[in-house]
Amino acid sequence: MKSAWLLVVGGLLAISAFSGTESAKILGVFPTTARSHYIVASSLMKALAKKGHEVTVISPFPQKKPIENFRDVTTTKIWEAVKPLTSNMLNFAQMGALESIKKTYAFGQTVTNETLTDPAVTKLINSNEKFDLIVLEIFMNDAMLGFVHHFNAPCVAMSTFGASKWTTDLVGTPSPPSYVPNPFLSFTDHMTFKERALNTVMSAVEILVENILDRPAQLEMYGSAFPDPKPDLYELKKRAVSLVLLNTHFSIGYPRPYATNMVEVGGMHINRVANSLPEKIQAIMDNATEGVIYFSMGSNIQGKDMPPAKRDAFLKVFSELKQTVLWKWEDENLPNKPDNVVIQNWWPQDDVLAHPNVRLFITHGGLLSSTESLYHGVPIIGIPVFGDQHLNMAKAERGGYGLAVAYQDITYERLTNAIQSILKDPKYSESAKAISQRYRDQPQTPLELAVFWVEYVIRHKGAPHIRTASMDLGFVQYHNLDVLAMLLGVPMLILYLLGRLICGKKKSKKTHSSKKTN
Repeated sequence: MKSAWLLVVGGLLAISAFSGTESAKILGVFPTTARSHYIVASSLMKALAKKGHEVTVISPFPQKKPIENFRDVTTTKIWEAVKPLTSNMLNFAQMGALESIKKTYAFGQTVTNETLTDPAVTKLINSNEKFDLIVLEIFMNDAMLGFVHHFNAPCVAMSTFGASKWTTDLVGTPSPPSYVPNPFLSFTDHMTFKERALNTVMSAVEILVENILDRPAQLEMYGSAFPDPKPDLYELKKRAVSLVLLNTHFSIGYPRPYATNMVEVGGMHINRVANSLPEKIQAIMDNATEGVIYFSMGSNIQGKDMPPAKRDAFLKVFSELKQTVLWKWEDENLPNKPDNVVIQNWWPQDDVLAHPNVRLFITHGGLLSSTESLYHGVPIIGIPVFGDQHLNMAKAERGGYGLAVAYQDITYERLTNAIQSILKDPKYSESAKAISQRYRDQPQTPLELAVFWVEYVIRHKGAPHIRTASMDLGFVQYHNLDVLAMLLGVPMLILYLLGRLICGKKKSKKTHSSKKTN
């Protein structure tokens, strides 16, 4: 009996040793001042800390309460630096695609520079600390790949809004412009000839802008922030990243090819069991017999920056509705606020959307907001302003769970038509609920999947075996241009030489015949 018990205990210990990952020291670098980005990233880091890993996180968002195994390295001087770029994000809605790209890169460079020069970060860089893994948000911050070389640790990159050139280039994921829409455009994966042409041109422009405007700035910041000796940044970029985690999922987006080391974990920040709402909010939503409309333009866009004419259009529409409207409004006062409108500067959005009385979500169309609405089966009206918001709303309209209203087109009539269309036509809600069902149909939660892959990279020392060989190829070799040149060039050369030979013989024969006649 005793020997049997020892055998069982020994077996369990063996299984534990085989399947488990020893506690690791993990550095998370999440530099952007967009709280929505941090919400996604911190959900992973908190889960890793809960599993016993020693987690250090660089970000502008320190924890309000201490968390076991979780240490903040808080960047503070970044806020003043980004103010000129983020003071009124609604201005992005007036920009063309190229100007929007340039502004986005300017934001990325500012965030990168202010993070790498923050005293708390430079102190960490100059310390003798060691890390087993770097988890790095990728958002126009190539210079931060220096952390990977400096601490000699493998890297898991994270994209808070899905695949883009910034992440696909890290692991060799193909992005054919014939059916993979550029995130700065509002195309779907089924494009007309004109759209495919524009998509291809935009992708080419993005490469030019990156190389002309961004690369020199990133090289300079990389050179200044990390001590020598160090490799060339763009040689480091080819081998620095072991794995990319994407905050998206094919069930709520478009199917597309991925390299083995690019994994979809969209919605890992969403509470699988909704938290209890604050008592006041719970009462408001429970008593909304006609339903609730939730209105938020995200963490970057301030509703209070909306011009009076557009703000008043919303107020007039809301005043005529039977529904209760919860509006994320960043001021204590809202002039001419109807009684059915409740304002707060921040709402627990995920838990609000989980309430069964929510009938509509009016949003900017950011990926986090779109993902949360679909998880909870809530249809949306999107007012895209910049970045991938236009693309997300194109998905919503094609998927039948939402309508887009261009920021420039906000009027009482346009808003009324959109809101009434969704409230009165059940097809939008039915589509949202159907997508919710297929989105939830996963063998494990996105957070569990993300934790598994992070620990997989740790267990397998960077997991070089899942790195695609495409990262070792140049442009010519990757596209087989040298092979095509040979396959086309050799036959053409042979035909050319044969032609010359035949012409030469004919000419010789003609000359010989002419001499004979004479």
